Amino acid sequence: MKTDWIPVLLFATTGLVVAKESISAYRQKKKEDAAFSVWLGNHRQEDVWRGWSSLQIPTSTDSGRLIQYGHDLIANTAQYLGPQGSVAQISNGMNCQNCHLQAGTVPYGNNFGKVYATYPLFRARNNGIQSIYDRVTDCFERSLNGHAPDTSSREMQAIYAYIKWLGEDVPKGSKPNGTSIMKIKYLERSADPGEGMLVYNSKCSSCHGKNGEGQPSPVGAGYSYPPLWGPHSYNDGAGLYRLSNFAGFVYNNMPFGADYHQPQLTEEEAWDVAAFVNSRPRPHLNQDRDWQLIAQKPVDFPFKPYADTFSEAQHKFGPFQPIKDEQRSLQNVTK
Repeated sequence: MKTDWIPVLLFATTGLVVAKESISAYRQKKKEDAAFSVWLGNHRQEDVWRGWSSLQIPTSTDSGRLIQYGHDLIANTAQYLGPQGSVAQISNGMNCQNCHLQAGTVPYGNNFGKVYATYPLFRARNNGIQSIYDRVTDCFERSLNGHAPDTSSREMQAIYAYIKWLGEDVPKGSKPNGTSIMKIKYLERSADPGEGMLVYNSKCSSCHGKNGEGQPSPVGAGYSYPPLWGPHSYNDGAGLYRLSNFAGFVYNNMPFGADYHQPQLTEEEAWDVAAFVNSRPRPHLNQDRDWQLIAQKPVDFPFKPYADTFSEAQHKFGPFQPIKDEQRSLQNVTK
């Protein structure tokens, strides 16, 4: 009879072992699930706008081919409209996508996501309502330091068609996340061009050149990496000449390979390198007609006159919070 208990004991022992292992596995799984939930919470992607791929353009139709041409003009502006452009010679050799990354499709990369939804738009810099055509003209005159194609030209119509195609699914009047340059926190001090030079030399010069001259494209016109100052760069009327725009842009996109999930610069480095680059020589644009309502000038617009009491130097390099505070006080007085 004793031998009859052996299978029972073996079965019971095996059952206990299996149960113990099952409980252990269950607890481990719960632990892993909890850890994954924490990781997911820390790494959850923000809901941001990202543009369509050019591979999705419906090139089988006339309207699709116009959209494709608009994309090509944004991506390879110099080939068509640069100093040796095949259509016209009206810009400095940079491409629109040097500032509007990947043809205006990258989150926080100065993209076109909200343009069709928000234009026509009042812009205080231009003292009135601007159309999309006006906005494109501004880019040609300021960032490309040239002049724009005529509004009726095939080139301007193509650029308009491409911008419309990218943004026509965005509800009218809305501004999806990621469609503006990110505003990073103001420094409590002035941005420092000297510190920025160190950042530039260590993290930027390998692509943009020791003297900011950029790297010409080995194939065709334009630049593989654009010039950041000098005669072929954007002029001092461009949006990136304002320090907050430049700092927010490079913080989320530079050096090459960085994005808003994984910035490679600190915010302090972004401000300082912005100060360095924008302290270097570049073409000048007469801006006497800009910002006729001087009280609406941004804190980092670097040219007087101002409604506040701060210097031109502080408006260029900061610190900006005291300027913002005084501007707010002035606005409250006039209400």
